[in-house]
Amino acid sequence: MEVPVGFAAKLWNLLSFLPFFIALLILGLLKGIVIAPIVGGIIFIGNSAVIIGLWPAHVIWTYFCIARTKKIGLVLKILVMFLLPVPLALWLFLGIICSLIGGFAYGFIAPLFATFEAVGENAAQKCVRCILDGCWPTVQGACTLVRDLTDFCFHSYFSYMDELCEEILPDEMPMDIKLMRLPGSILVALLGMLVDVPLISIIAVWKSPYMLFRGWRRLFEDMVGREGPFLEAVCVPFAALSIILWPLAVIGAVLGAFFSSFFLGLYGGIVVHQENSVKMGMAYIIAIISIFDEYANDMLYLREGSCLPRPRYHMNMIPQNNLEKGKSIENEGEGWRNGAEGSFLTKLASQRSRTLKFAIQQYKPIQVWDWLFKSCEMNGKILLRDGLIDVKDIQKCILKGDCRKLCVKLPAWCILQCLLASAKSDSSGLLISDEMELTMTNAPREKVFEWFIEPLLIMKEQIKGLKLNDGEETCLTKLIMQHKNQRPEDWDESEFPSGDNVRRAQLQAILRRLQGIVGSMSRMPTFRRRFKTLSKILFVEAMQSGLLGKEMEGSSVKSKGRNMSTSGNNDELIDEDSGKHGVENNNNEEIV
Repeated sequence: MEVPVGFAAKLWNLLSFLPFFIALLILGLLKGIVIAPIVGGIIFIGNSAVIIGLWPAHVIWTYFCIARTKKIGLVLKILVMFLLPVPLALWLFLGIICSLIGGFAYGFIAPLFATFEAVGENAAQKCVRCILDGCWPTVQGACTLVRDLTDFCFHSYFSYMDELCEEILPDEMPMDIKLMRLPGSILVALLGMLVDVPLISIIAVWKSPYMLFRGWRRLFEDMVGREGPFLEAVCVPFAALSIILWPLAVIGAVLGAFFSSFFLGLYGGIVVHQENSVKMGMAYIIAIISIFDEYANDMLYLREGSCLPRPRYHMNMIPQNNLEKGKSIENEGEGWRNGAEGSFLTKLASQRSRTLKFAIQQYKPIQVWDWLFKSCEMNGKILLRDGLIDVKDIQKCILKGDCRKLCVKLPAWCILQCLLASAKSDSSGLLISDEMELTMTNAPREKVFEWFIEPLLIMKEQIKGLKLNDGEETCLTKLIMQHKNQRPEDWDESEFPSGDNVRRAQLQAILRRLQGIVGSMSRMPTFRRRFKTLSKILFVEAMQSGLLGKEMEGSSVKSKGRNMSTSGNNDELIDEDSGKHGVENNNNEEIV
């Protein structure tokens, strides 16, 4: 859609769009009113049943795992167990309330969005889609939300608890609270609340008029010029509603600053415990005010930095005044120049018209998930035929829901191939397909994806620096599927072509970190739901290729061999065992 030029053209464009917009808005509202009770009821009843049903198990298992873990010291363990009833009770209460409010909000907003999306430029049969879109898909989405919450409560939670109960390394110290530092930490935490809460609240109130008028100005400019959120029809109702409700957003921002100031002040006690210095805690109390002021200036596109002092509150922290005066060493100065330049460019990009940002292709999370699972499907079939994936692991994932082994190794193998290809091509990002390169610029803006993508980019540079040959790459793809990669001794029988112990240790560290990243990804409900679908596809592939039948025949022969060797001349035992195996074979045939 072309943006009109000139006041008359912009005004005519706005007036001609109003009847069309009002008709779509009324239709979307009617659909939302009909769908919202159905969707809200599904989400509220389903989520509440899951939360309430599993809450006793969560309480008991949480206390058991905290009491059993060796990663937490005795003092911190007692404190956590004493304070644990608060978050557990809040989870029960807030989970049910948020399910009620969120369910009805989703049931009302999703059909409204779909109504405006149906009249997009590339949409076909717009009249029919305006009426039907957003009805049944919203109901399906509600069921998916309930399933995702179930996966999180039933699988992801217990996976986190299992990780908490793992053994610690010999040189790893458990996390604990030192009693000698508690008086200073408590004193600074209380002082931090007394100082930071009123000052941060004053800064938020002082800058709220800037937020109000700058936001209104931007929204009105976009509305008249059909730019920014008003460029796409799907965003128009919510962009127009944001003009009316913008004062509420400003009030919410001020209240958010007020409530967050309590936690910012309390964090001073943690700084005292970390640095073992009350002086550093006092410095943090002053510095956090300057940090908040600078953050507010960046959000509102005001002047760079803050006029308030920012003392150093960590031993390894570079003082801000040294940076401003240029009194740092050459490397630090270079890093500061790059950081300042990046901040300046980021601010310039943010101040540009939002319409120009559509020219930059910003990938969505669903696109990254689609690539990963499509790659897992294609490569999984190949690895299945090559024997690198065991059919038993697929059966265990489908029948018992135990996907812990397969859901880490297969995605890690696919991502490793992506890292190797990206390192070879001298790409600045990750080559996840022939036409798609993922970088920090076009990656999804969700914080979760930033946690995953940034370490992968670092690992790609590490692989690039090692300059692997073809034999090492081939061996790595087998090692990540067949070995644990936890200790150097795990590779003794792997026939790795390089005998350099340092090189092997570096590669082992990369594989361990990659498997750790995939393990964290596997706890996401979306990941588990899609991997269950993928495991069914691989199960069908194993049936069609005959691998499943060979696996069953092999296990049957081994079982009969063991029974024959232990039975001797006892015919009754032979008959009994044969009967049992006959039942097992019949059961296996029924499963297939």
